[in-house]
Amino acid sequence: MSELNLSTKAKITWCPGCPNSQILVAVKQAVTELVETGFFKIEDLTAFAGIGCHGKISDYININSFTSLHGRLVPAMIGAKCANPALTVIGFSGDGDSYSEGLEHLVYAAKVNADITLFVHNNRLFALTTGQANAVSPKGFKSKSTPFGSIEEPLNPLLLMLASGATFVARTFAGDIAGTKKIMQDAIKHKGFAFVDIVQPCITFFDTRDHFNSRAYWIDENLPKNDLKLAMEKVSENIEEKVPLGIFYQVEKPTFEGELHK
Repeated sequence: MSELNLSTKAKITWCPGCPNSQILVAVKQAVTELVETGFFKIEDLTAFAGIGCHGKISDYININSFTSLHGRLVPAMIGAKCANPALTVIGFSGDGDSYSEGLEHLVYAAKVNADITLFVHNNRLFALTTGQANAVSPKGFKSKSTPFGSIEEPLNPLLLMLASGATFVARTFAGDIAGTKKIMQDAIKHKGFAFVDIVQPCITFFDTRDHFNSRAYWIDENLPKNDLKLAMEKVSENIEEKVPLGIFYQVEKPTFEGELHK
């Protein structure tokens, strides 16, 4: 690694052992290597964060950053990219932030193929507000908001993104730092809307580390990445039984900003 220092003086206040810290390590490594190889200059990278436990990451990484309103991360990212297409725009969001409050913006970004990269820290509940159920919580999940168990089937965000037109759809696991770093780099390099769901168990309110450690597996890298039907089949696997990781879909299409600035 180079001498590029992406750390800040801010005290990390995530719960001790929180997988958000592993995501922080992965993104620092990913950005450092991309700068070293000349993919971008650090001053041309801008990171956006939403509201939730994940949002603290903007305090802990020393790059240009912007914190949005709850659920409004994606419009801010698109606005920045439209205003300055030379920027590399990445965002960090939570499952509550993007899959509940901000879902409509996520669908729009996929539909228009905005040239931005979104990393969603997915712990399947509202962690910052102490553990309420949200759109991706499993059916039967007991929480302060669902004391008798959630009666809803969970949303499948990867399937939704594929159906909405996202040109890069992937999933990784925070516990695998090397794998997460590689997926992050591939997503950032992608020209178009890159969506990465990061399994990030909440060790305080819903500790699913053992569940995902025993069920997660990396898909064959040689599988075709432009096969939408195959991608939909893979992301439709029941994560209560097995959890595929990797890049499920990647194609090249005109971007929203490219069409805007013709």
